[in-house]
Amino acid sequence: MKENLKLAVSGTYSTGKTTTTEALSIATGVPRTHARTAREILQEIMPGKALEDLSAGELIQMGMRRLEERIHHEAAIHGAYISDGSVIHEWIYGEVRMRQGINPNATTFHKVLTEIVGWRVKKFYQQYMNAYGAIVKARAKRTYDAYIHLPVEFEMHADGHRPVSEPFRNASDQLLLDTINELGIPCHIVGGKIEERIEKITSILDMPIVVPIDEAADIARERVAAYHEDLEEEARRVQALRDNSWLMRLKYSLRY
Repeated sequence: MKENLKLAVSGTYSTGKTTTTEALSIATGVPRTHARTAREILQEIMPGKALEDLSAGELIQMGMRRLEERIHHEAAIHGAYISDGSVIHEWIYGEVRMRQGINPNATTFHKVLTEIVGWRVKKFYQQYMNAYGAIVKARAKRTYDAYIHLPVEFEMHADGHRPVSEPFRNASDQLLLDTINELGIPCHIVGGKIEERIEKITSILDMPIVVPIDEAADIARERVAAYHEDLEEEARRVQALRDNSWLMRLKYSLRY
């Protein structure tokens, strides 16, 4: 393994990044780093709101908060690490939401309303996203030695709390790959079950095995399942308290 390897594991929603990075970290003994999920950060900075309620400005605020966390956590590790995602991920999701609509799950009626309301400011937000993208691309190129990209292999986890559609997921996946290739960072696409992924990754990068792969995968699945259950319980609580009336949805459509 390259000394002080900085490895980023890439992939869009429901590709198994968290389980894969957790299992890889357990199996190899290389520390794992990550940023909290958007839903976790959202309840800290905008309590009571769901992701689909956010304006473009609020989405940028949340993305910047995640980027800050990710950079802080990566910088705190002196030596090799495995990153669940990378500094380009928050920009990717923001960029695709600019292209496909602030809320990918909104009805056509609400999407049209949002586009009409936002026509004056959308150009500014796009310029901001372009500048944001230039900054995180430069940092990724300076920081990561290699990417492992997890393709879209599984159906999206239908938790009902994320404003994500299949077209959004596929567009994010393609933009991730295009951006990594643009940066010229070595990228290996690795699919299959968790155990198969860990075997392939450790072989490609010549990483040590300090815990048997099957055992590491089982531990990772248990940890991630418990973590996701906590996240979804909190999301259900927020949804139960949220005003989901037609009038409220219209109100959110009339801002950008």
